[in-house]
Amino acid sequence: MKALLVDDHALFRSGLMMLLALRFPDVVMREADGLTAALAHLAAEPDIELVLLDLGLRDSEGLPTLRQLRAVSDELTLVVLSASDDPDTMIAALNEGAAGFIPKTTRSGTVEQALRIVLGGGIYLPPAVYSAVAPLPAVAQSDEDRSAEVIDRLGLSPRQVDVLRLLTAGQSNKVICRELDLAESTIKTHLLGLFRKLGVGSRTEAVVAAARIGLKFPNG
Repeated sequence: MKALLVDDHALFRSGLMMLLALRFPDVVMREADGLTAALAHLAAEPDIELVLLDLGLRDSEGLPTLRQLRAVSDELTLVVLSASDDPDTMIAALNEGAAGFIPKTTRSGTVEQALRIVLGGGIYLPPAVYSAVAPLPAVAQSDEDRSAEVIDRLGLSPRQVDVLRLLTAGQSNKVICRELDLAESTIKTHLLGLFRKLGVGSRTEAVVAAARIGLKFPNG
């Protein structure tokens, strides 16, 4: 896999490149100090699959940067690296198609874990995202009873619940297939059904929607 790190802070970029080279030796890394350089890299090397993007670049700032890179290819996996830990910014980035959001204040061990989730085809969401979304109004029910009520209201099948549970754990399609002993085509069918019932268009939006409506799953 080829990945591109886009950040205009040379010291941060150097440190993260060293971490990635040490922890992910099979990933071929490229680096860019701005949007213009990033677009040039993507044009020259269309086999780049993953972009780690700082939203605060000198030549571009905020969500428009994410949109411009998303316009290059729908196949790109985009992960935001940002000095901001504002939950609204995180959710907005996820809704724009980011596969994850890693605050720069995150400890290196968590950064590594987040990148392993993304490189495995999963989605990384900071805990702040889940605490920021509005759950269902509080009622005298346990989390289990409330989740069962929501699942019944949405009309989710048991298999769709299983898929969503693994999705919210950041698991890739390959892992979900293995865990549920199902073909990938079957998983994709369940995902399409989930998207329709949740009113979303992507894996990321499905995970955020599950948090927003208060779905909680037992560990394991």
